[in-house]
Amino acid sequence: MTPTLLTNSRNGRTNHLPFGEKRDGPLFNQHILSVKQFAHHDLEQIFAVADEMRMMVERVGSFDLLKGKVLAVLFYEPSTRTSSSFIAAIQRLGGSVIPINEVKYSSVAKGESLPDTIRTLEAYADVIVLRHPETGAAELAAKYARKPIINAGDGVGEHPTQALLDLFTILKERGKIDGATVTMLGDLKYGRTVHSLARLLSLYNVKLNYVAPDLLKMPRELVQELHARYIAQSETNSLEEVLGETDVLYVTRVQKERFANLDEYEAVKNSYVITPEILARAKSDMVLMHPLPRVGEISEAVDSDPRAAYFRQVEYGMYVRMALLAMVLGKA
Repeated sequence: MTPTLLTNSRNGRTNHLPFGEKRDGPLFNQHILSVKQFAHHDLEQIFAVADEMRMMVERVGSFDLLKGKVLAVLFYEPSTRTSSSFIAAIQRLGGSVIPINEVKYSSVAKGESLPDTIRTLEAYADVIVLRHPETGAAELAAKYARKPIINAGDGVGEHPTQALLDLFTILKERGKIDGATVTMLGDLKYGRTVHSLARLLSLYNVKLNYVAPDLLKMPRELVQELHARYIAQSETNSLEEVLGETDVLYVTRVQKERFANLDEYEAVKNSYVITPEILARAKSDMVLMHPLPRVGEISEAVDSDPRAAYFRQVEYGMYVRMALLAMVLGKA
């Protein structure tokens, strides 16, 4: 079969692609580095594909949409959900994976640079998912990559795929996003998940409440960025002040690994704990979310409450990442 020709807009090279293969769409062959790259219509398309993925998994379990495609999972930081979610996503789609979850056992331990590691892995893989402790690492990797890079978290910067699955969770649990009052609780300074989610929510008609100790407040520059978009925001250190109006309560853990001073961590680590008694004062249809892992900020006694969506959130994440992989590889 005669191949068609496609010019890659990123590097100007001409690639030979099998005739008839789908190779278009807004995310085809694109890096996913920041939520700032998404417009409202992009989110609608991603969520529509995620819904299709969910229906297919429920009907047949797995299928061969990405048969022959290889995903490299390169994690410089520990991960359970994000790593497993991407691995499950590519396998559900019929592809295969190169998992590198312990870089201490790779050539990184020998001093190999990130650009060299990326250029090596793209010789084997069609797309690379990267988690790195340094802010901006994903953007650096993308400068050297011919294949798409997906940012799975870079330091205290962003976590775009987590924000997408969080937004999808709100949509599935509430039926809509517009009109929601979303309260973000806990570590808002170092929490890359809340940084990315707040930016995505600013594309909708929402109100954002920030509840945190003084040491862990939402970064000023992000608050100002959203203020410029006319997003209603409030800040407090008391959950009680805003609990009654909250439609979505997004809880985060205090991240010990981000603190240079452990005394500061000890002073704030147990600032907020969600218990059944607290939920008794919340809306009956409030959605309780957490990016996980939790380390005590949500009592296990809450898990049986129908408002506790954090484990459903994990499942939604696989469908969103299936959608992203299919779209980046031009198959959706």
